[in-house]
Amino acid sequence: MNASSVTLDDIVAAHRLLRDRNPLVQCLTNTVSVQFVANALLAAGAAPAMVDNPEEAAGFAEIADAVLVNLGTPTAAQVESSRLASAAARTAGKPWVLDPVGAGGLPWRTQVAVELLANRPNVIRANASEVMGLAGAEGGSRGVDSSAHVADSVDAARSLLDRAEVVAASGEVDHIFAQGSTVKIGGGSALLQRVTATGCALGALTAAYCSVSPSALIGAAAAHAHVAVASEIAARSTSRPGTFAAAFLDGLDAVDESALRELVRLD
Repeated sequence: MNASSVTLDDIVAAHRLLRDRNPLVQCLTNTVSVQFVANALLAAGAAPAMVDNPEEAAGFAEIADAVLVNLGTPTAAQVESSRLASAAARTAGKPWVLDPVGAGGLPWRTQVAVELLANRPNVIRANASEVMGLAGAEGGSRGVDSSAHVADSVDAARSLLDRAEVVAASGEVDHIFAQGSTVKIGGGSALLQRVTATGCALGALTAAYCSVSPSALIGAAAAHAHVAVASEIAARSTSRPGTFAAAFLDGLDAVDESALRELVRLD
């Protein structure tokens, strides 16, 4: 497979299926992002369920369409829930996405992320520093911020493909890696970096798209394209982060086939 295996038509078709099927995404995400992630899923055309307690995590993963595990503010209970939910998703054949926030920068959560790889996520979605940290490279991670360029993370991302189906490294141009394939999604807005939880929302949307797409590669590409286009639509109406946050949610809702065909930058 090569980059041309994901086409604009694939992304448009995935978007249509997302809106038609309204997939239910179980989100085990950080406390900073819970409301924004839920609203982003609703705006894009999916449904959120923030079920992250050990008593219910595995059972809900079996009935959800997809699962997001985000390690932004991990507690012992949430880590246990993440282990249970990711294992249940894998057993049930439901796609799940690992967002290893801060991997490489903080030892405990890095080890948790490594342990979760045993349940083989369909997609690892991270910034370049986190990809490098998770792979054991020196990525210079500063918590949730990426101090490395996506180009620096290529080897690290490819090394993780024996533990995950797809690795998506976010940056000025998002790079999405699968065995034998690299897809690049450009565009977007710099304001995404000035609003908390936009990356977390991207992880949740990746899970949603994977549940309706024929492959995790197409699902990840479609999610990144949706977010890039939505952010460009939002940036037309504001240049400030506070109003951008609301405009971004509106942009997620406004994305349609016409916007995708006009604005997606796919390589």
